[in-house]
Amino acid sequence: MPHVALVPLVGVRVADPELRALGLTLPGLRDRTRALGNLPALGLLTLAGLTPRHWTQSWHPAAVCTYLPAELARLRPDLVAVSALTASITEAYALCDALRALGLRTVLGGLHATALPAEAEQHADAVVVGEGEPVWQTVLSDCERGALQRRYVAPRADLGAAPLPAWRLAGALSRYSLQTQRGCPFACEFCGASRLLGPFREKPLARIEDELAQLAALSPRPVIELADDNTFAGHRDHAALLDVLRQRGARWFSEADWRIGEQPHLLVLLAASGCVQLLVGVESLAHAFRGMGAKGVELPRVLRAIEAIQAAGVAVNACFVVGADGESEASLAALAELVGRGPFADVQLTLQTPFPGTALRARLEAEGRLLPGAGWDHHTLFDLCFVPDNLPAETLHARFKSLVALAYSSAARKRRARIRREVWRGNTGLHPWD
Repeated sequence: MPHVALVPLVGVRVADPELRALGLTLPGLRDRTRALGNLPALGLLTLAGLTPRHWTQSWHPAAVCTYLPAELARLRPDLVAVSALTASITEAYALCDALRALGLRTVLGGLHATALPAEAEQHADAVVVGEGEPVWQTVLSDCERGALQRRYVAPRADLGAAPLPAWRLAGALSRYSLQTQRGCPFACEFCGASRLLGPFREKPLARIEDELAQLAALSPRPVIELADDNTFAGHRDHAALLDVLRQRGARWFSEADWRIGEQPHLLVLLAASGCVQLLVGVESLAHAFRGMGAKGVELPRVLRAIEAIQAAGVAVNACFVVGADGESEASLAALAELVGRGPFADVQLTLQTPFPGTALRARLEAEGRLLPGAGWDHHTLFDLCFVPDNLPAETLHARFKSLVALAYSSAARKRRARIRREVWRGNTGLHPWD
């Protein structure tokens, strides 16, 4: 029987050694990166659910790739499928090169490979451009015949026919992922996920119910990350979606923009549905990114919406992008004040990052503002890889590290823990992760 080894490159990566050291010394930052790094790789598990029964499969999630060539050489799979984001793509290329030197065939996919397939083809036997589901069985069939194509360009996937992920392949998990939509109707300049995998689509409720039933069979009350870019941005009946989640008794986390905080009828249902936390992009205090559409408004309105979400019993993780055009010493000081005293149950700080395939990267490249020497391993959301327009690069780099130290200090962590407890106090029956 043919065998496919599935290798998602997982974990958070940081190139700057000083930031890595901060991650080791600040419990709040360490816990946050651990939570992000432990999310299961939904893409390859979904493909595993599509794999024909005569193929055997094995699961090899890796934060570090060095041991994988020897492990896979012993296994001798017919095909190794590798998925990686930009921050880990250099490792993925090295892994594919090593596996091919051992006579193993490789296929590479993900957002980075979709944005730069010609680059990816230099390292893998085959590259999937776009969504993997429509072409996965063709890839396996071609592999069996010894006729892998160099590039598979996938048509748009039908989310109504989405396969159930092969969760049992991954073994015991503390958290699961479920996607209720793909892409985002907005096109924020810094975002690649909203467009690289095709137009915005919503998964039918019936299919979501099937996936929730599958997860309920694995765990009586699963903890679920909704792998959505903006769960409530579309036009479906959001109350119906929340009712489906409520009926299954799941505890869940997702990403949404601030506008749900201005819909009181949904806020009541949100807490009752088992929602523990929402990540809300406040984005930049200095710059209104292109493509933000209705989510781009003045800060006071966003803060009022966040307070309304938390008053309903759902914690908000406020996400900020540091270093956008117009960032100054004054705007960074204002951000430090907001992070230190704001109402947020949690915060996430990232550096503006020009990922391949984004409008931001195209603009900065045209302006000659991509930092030379900042390779893909610097595209981590935490490392500087562009020239700021209003500050020296060294200054922005230093200020970002200071903000990280402030946001994840012991005092800040304790303060936000108190806010979370207060928020969750009125949401009885929840036992959130914290």
